[in-house]
Amino acid sequence: MAGYDYDLFVIGGGSGGVRGARMAAGTGAKVAIAESYRYGGTCVIRGCVPKKLLSYASHFHEDFQDAAGFGWTVPQPSFDWAQLIANKDQEIDRLEGVYEKLLKGAGVEFYHGHARLLDAHTVEVGEQRFTAKTILIATGGAPTFPMEPGWEHGISSNEAFHLEELPKRVVIYGGGFIAVEFAGIFNGLGSEVTQVYRGPQILRGFDDDIRNTLAGEIVKKGINLVVETTIDRIEKREKDLLVHLSDGSQIECDVVMAATGRSPNVHNLGLEEVGVALAENGAVKVDEYSRTSVDNIYAVGDVTDRINLTPVAIQEAMAFVDTVFRDSPRAMDHADVPSAVFSHPPVGTVGLTELQARERHGALVIYRSTFRPLKHTLSGRDEKTMMKLIVAKDTQRVVGVHMVGLDAPEIVQGMAVAIKAGATKQVFDATVGIHPTAAEEFVTMREPIPGDQAKAAE
Repeated sequence: MAGYDYDLFVIGGGSGGVRGARMAAGTGAKVAIAESYRYGGTCVIRGCVPKKLLSYASHFHEDFQDAAGFGWTVPQPSFDWAQLIANKDQEIDRLEGVYEKLLKGAGVEFYHGHARLLDAHTVEVGEQRFTAKTILIATGGAPTFPMEPGWEHGISSNEAFHLEELPKRVVIYGGGFIAVEFAGIFNGLGSEVTQVYRGPQILRGFDDDIRNTLAGEIVKKGINLVVETTIDRIEKREKDLLVHLSDGSQIECDVVMAATGRSPNVHNLGLEEVGVALAENGAVKVDEYSRTSVDNIYAVGDVTDRINLTPVAIQEAMAFVDTVFRDSPRAMDHADVPSAVFSHPPVGTVGLTELQARERHGALVIYRSTFRPLKHTLSGRDEKTMMKLIVAKDTQRVVGVHMVGLDAPEIVQGMAVAIKAGATKQVFDATVGIHPTAAEEFVTMREPIPGDQAKAAE
């Protein structure tokens, strides 16, 4: 480390940055990390973790209703938004402390403040300057707002976690997983929700059966889904907001939330000044080993805009440490990454969509099952589960697994192991199911949908 203060300086204290710092320090390297907001990053502080806690909370109203079918008499429940937010904040504070404790235990020196590059080896944090042999950029991403008039009166997912009270009427703009999840959260907690999306169907990029099934289910739950429509402007009134839509209609509401995308956090990092190449959307360009256009500077996670998921950032950070500090170069494998949408009902998916599979493999065999979960035979709830297997006809390999329904993320996590291992449909068929579960349907589907060009479920 001759001539440098640190072997590694990490900019960004989210999941990828913290993992990279900790693992590098474990090799004996001298490591520092800087974070301008709170350690834990988007996922822990204002993303996956608090979002799922709110999602849990929003499910209870259905659980209370469903209990009657199982013989329970439940008094009229009441909900306290302020208590939920306070409890959520307490848990986030605890997790932030855990992250800082992990860094300290690994011997990482951590700083609170905005870090920026002065040159390829020099980092400035406030009034302090440090040098490092290697620099890792892990600054994540941030919500973007539409450009139409009136969006200064709107909120993003960041502010949604800190509203002083539960809004009675909410408009959510967007069709991606953040929009769908918050529509379910607000609806489940008692708000009147309208979700507006410019495209023909929500969850662009997901398998069509997932998109169509989930859209039908959320409408059943009372969400007003408006597609092929945009928000022209937002009008601030004395006591509420008036949203003007492209079809000429208007919606009165208390909160308008933008969930129309996120952009890489690269502002005022000094990246371009030191020669780090950026994509048109600001993402840091990297090679398969997460190296930027400057040899000693690397980047992982959402700031690179590859697959914007926390576990991916962590895996990219691990591959970075192996490459730079363990003399064992390897690239993170971005194929067959499973993901979930904590909508109501939730989504789990891994592998290729049907469209992607047809483009890559040609002829397919499609298995799809739609059924009423056992729980709802007594609850009386009209909620369906959809499960789908996509099989490459020539190799019989299962190349896509998709599910909408209770426990979908938990179930598909296990399926992801099989997909990663290259399991064939014959392996699925030879696997004994656990009865009675929804998960067993994945290993008991025997009749494919007739015809190679099977139409996605409506």
